[in-house]
Amino acid sequence: MSSMNNDSLVLRIGDRPVGRYITRPELSPRLSPRPYLHPVTTLAGTAVTELSPADHTHHLGVGVAVPDVEGHNFWGGRTYVRDQGPTELDNHGAQRHVSFQLRDPDGFVEELRWVAAGGELLRERRTVSATELTDTAWALDFTFSLTNTTPDALSLGSPATNGRPGAAYGGFFWRARKEAGAPLVFTAGTEGEDAVHGSRADWIGLAGAGWTLVFAGATEATRRDPWFVRTTEYPGVGSSLAHDERLPVAAGETVVRRIVTVVADGRLGRGEAAALVRKAVSP
Repeated sequence: MSSMNNDSLVLRIGDRPVGRYITRPELSPRLSPRPYLHPVTTLAGTAVTELSPADHTHHLGVGVAVPDVEGHNFWGGRTYVRDQGPTELDNHGAQRHVSFQLRDPDGFVEELRWVAAGGELLRERRTVSATELTDTAWALDFTFSLTNTTPDALSLGSPATNGRPGAAYGGFFWRARKEAGAPLVFTAGTEGEDAVHGSRADWIGLAGAGWTLVFAGATEATRRDPWFVRTTEYPGVGSSLAHDERLPVAAGETVVRRIVTVVADGRLGRGEAAALVRKAVSP
């Protein structure tokens, strides 16, 4: 089977596949269709993503998802409505692959359109690359830039900005592998979901049975965004674009974020995680 076709490509480190990128998924509109990476694997071949798990069918591996773009749902599933709670609405958007500006075995540059209600709200440039760090760890470097292509200002929100405390998800999101036990989550100075969720940390580690993911904001703007973390209900980590308040994007303005994720075999300690992040996030 060829490693590339019109609808998917395979990221490789040398001759080892470490991720498949699906550009034109056939998904129900309710899932807010969008390109995603799945499966993503360690160098030893352990899968560290999940696709449409039973607990949240709209969780699609690794990608960018925003629950509220000017009232349109680009996250999937129900919409959190203030004073009402999670509500089924016919308000889902889709991210549509336009073209690849670059497509190599170890990465790509892609243009996407964020469309809802028949019109384009945002144009995205997405740059993704895979780099070997050691013989047991590699890094996924993921940058997205969102440009408001409408004539008016718009804003990005989350359930938190719509009245649901602690639910500031939206932006880069990684749905991790669900196992019998919840993974450990830690930063340089804290550990546990309660301590790490909503915190601003240079990096956070998520360690499962035989694998570790270390997420790092690679720009000043990205490091200012708090982390969204779940371990007990399901394993997932995101970087929150709209934590305390909505993120305004003026007409023609561009929002850029860059997250580098270390994908490692084994359970890393703090020192190992920090060292790999330093190697991965080169200035």
